[in-house]
Amino acid sequence: MILAKDFIETSEGLVFAVVESGLEQDKVLCFLRYINADGNWKKVNTEQANQYLADNHPHYLYYSPVKQAHCHALTLNQIYKHHQPKERVQQLLESGGSDIIEQDCIALCLLFQQQGLDISLLGVTGSVLINAQKSTSDIDLVFYSRDVFNQARTITKQLIEQSKCAQLREKDWLESYDRRQGDLSYKEYVWHEKRKFNKALIHQRKFDLSLVNEASIEQNIEYKKIAPIVLNVQVVDDGFIFDYPARFIINHPEIKSIICYTATYTGQAKAGEWVEVSGMIEQATDGEKRVVVGSSREANGEYIKVITDTSIYS
Repeated sequence: MILAKDFIETSEGLVFAVVESGLEQDKVLCFLRYINADGNWKKVNTEQANQYLADNHPHYLYYSPVKQAHCHALTLNQIYKHHQPKERVQQLLESGGSDIIEQDCIALCLLFQQQGLDISLLGVTGSVLINAQKSTSDIDLVFYSRDVFNQARTITKQLIEQSKCAQLREKDWLESYDRRQGDLSYKEYVWHEKRKFNKALIHQRKFDLSLVNEASIEQNIEYKKIAPIVLNVQVVDDGFIFDYPARFIINHPEIKSIICYTATYTGQAKAGEWVEVSGMIEQATDGEKRVVVGSSREANGEYIKVITDTSIYS
């Protein structure tokens, strides 16, 4: 099965990151991330990816009627190679790693294993997945069990306390913030991120943890965009806040949940906390309403932030 965070490669030398587990209309929803140029992988941003496909391979451009959003998509017979994060980790553990980035990834996996985590339920995505890493590359670990993912966050906190890993440095936070291009201030962003324990440093190299839960694959229910909204509301259930998409159950007479497709805001608030959410109201065919954050890939103007004494962000 093809899951979110997997990479899929075409015969033209294009690598797409899978953005949604399962299929929509017999297609894998994805986004172009790497182009093979003269034997080397070139990473492309959203604008470059869209332009490249429009100019060269417009058949990979796709509009999702389920998500009501533009993305990229491949049919199964257009996939030349399926890159799977779990298989890549096993390959690294068996080989011992060919460079410092791979060796840091192995060391991190073994630290988790030493703390009792089942590393057969984790994988590595991003540049390391296709051996396109550079000396400055991060390590992007993915977990295939919600319980194991939360265990990894707890272990990360412990490893920081034991000085086996470290909190991000100021320059790391600034780089992370600039890359996200979100709608929070820098201080708001860092305050929310520090308490998630889904990123830290090993050997001064940044690593990120994310969850891919096979059991949480959404049904292809069609939603209609209604209108943008800014809402202050209380989160009442945080059991699914790191899923993809993240889901925050809220206390509201008409709207049942906040659904978040933007990684910046996963895990953003805990049960009992009040949040300000800016997003798009969507309504399903059965009448159920939700607020979506990340209704477009850039999600300009869309965010989730905890409402509290603003001095905590200082």
